[in-house]
Amino acid sequence: MSLFAAPPISLHLAPPAGRSIRWGQLLTGTGAILVLAVFAMIVAQSQSIQWAEIPRYLVHPSILRGVVLTLQLTAGAMIFGIALGCILALMATSKNLVLKVIAAAFVWWFRGVPLIVQIFFWFNIALFIPQVGIGDYSISINDLVTPAFAGFLALGLHEAANMSEIIRAGLVAVDKGQREAATALGLKPRQTFQTVILPQAARLIVPPTGNQAIGMLKASAIVSVIGMQDLLTQAQAIYARNFLVIELLFVASIWYLAITTVASVGQHYLEKSLQPKNRSATTAPARA
Repeated sequence: MSLFAAPPISLHLAPPAGRSIRWGQLLTGTGAILVLAVFAMIVAQSQSIQWAEIPRYLVHPSILRGVVLTLQLTAGAMIFGIALGCILALMATSKNLVLKVIAAAFVWWFRGVPLIVQIFFWFNIALFIPQVGIGDYSISINDLVTPAFAGFLALGLHEAANMSEIIRAGLVAVDKGQREAATALGLKPRQTFQTVILPQAARLIVPPTGNQAIGMLKASAIVSVIGMQDLLTQAQAIYARNFLVIELLFVASIWYLAITTVASVGQHYLEKSLQPKNRSATTAPARA
């Protein structure tokens, strides 16, 4: 045995410490559950709500027509808002001072004025411009700007102002070095925008755009103030006849929640598909 051999070392492993109870989380969680339980008991014991009527009105023809119109209004206003927002964003990021001022003025006006004021403005535009036409041919604004068209214009223009800022911020966020590198490679400005700038900006633009679409769906309920036959207006028309106010509001809420849930799931997978894929680098084992 060697004189320089180290003495054996005994390792004494300490027993794993038990996880401490987090009393703050336990108390707040228990309190939240109790509050929800009390609220559920109060709602369930309410004798004034006819719960059996809610499933029946969920598939009522008028409610279904309102759902379809709400989806059409949301989709149309979003498409219009995104298209016009892209144009405004390009104007805002251009080197032309006139285009920049026009884009800034549009965003300033349609973002600053409340949406309900814009809806009333377009609905009553005939008081300002009674007729439009050229020569002997003219058409009444009341025939042209229907409640549906007034709601579409208000929502679409308001959304265009918001989308303009979202798209502009996404384009500006791309590092200038990317443009310089693309130019050094001989790419034209249009090719640089399509292959370098836009794919990187899309990852920044899509998440807030999805949020705007969900917000648009909920904001479309405001067109009920001008009598547009959307989901909320149909619910109001029904409970004005049968006085089932809470039941019909529950019906409208269930439909809004269902649509926004589906939209949120779609937004999640769309954002996931735009994220850069992680490529794990594999290293070959060293040979002896």
